[in-house]
Amino acid sequence: MKKIAMFIAFQGFRDEEYTEPKKILEAGGHQVTTVSTAKGLARGKFRVTAVVDKIVDEVKAADYDALTLVGGPGALEHLDTPGVHALFRAAAAENRLIGAICISPVILAHAGLLRGKQVACWPDGAAEVEKGGGKYTGAGVEIDGRLVTASGPLPAKEYGRALLEALK
Repeated sequence: MKKIAMFIAFQGFRDEEYTEPKKILEAGGHQVTTVSTAKGLARGKFRVTAVVDKIVDEVKAADYDALTLVGGPGALEHLDTPGVHALFRAAAAENRLIGAICISPVILAHAGLLRGKQVACWPDGAAEVEKGGGKYTGAGVEIDGRLVTASGPLPAKEYGRALLEALK
């Protein structure tokens, strides 16, 4: 069993970008920890709520096999922070698997983690990805080494399966 930290905005994460990959990873026998900026019940863009297991400050990259970022309208506001950047840089330095879907690859760009990488993301984030040294591909899902990215809610299941495969 592998351990995955899934980071969501406390308000405004994208429902299916959280639920679909989480379901796939848990069905694959892995443990998913939901991380956000506050304890309690996080609210998705539509109807989904999620119990937050840990806040960002309680997470150590070394405790997880993978760190992933969920997109949605609240992602940049809640998760594009120095603390989150530092955690994902530590995960990359330890060769952990990193995932990001929808607008959240922009957070990785701001953390300096996309240089020379093939990246899928929500089209609105393409300029920031490129500014951060990534190559925006327009694909639904991209796998580049230990980085798995996806463009949004439509490929959420495919993204979940790509994360599951990369954890093998």
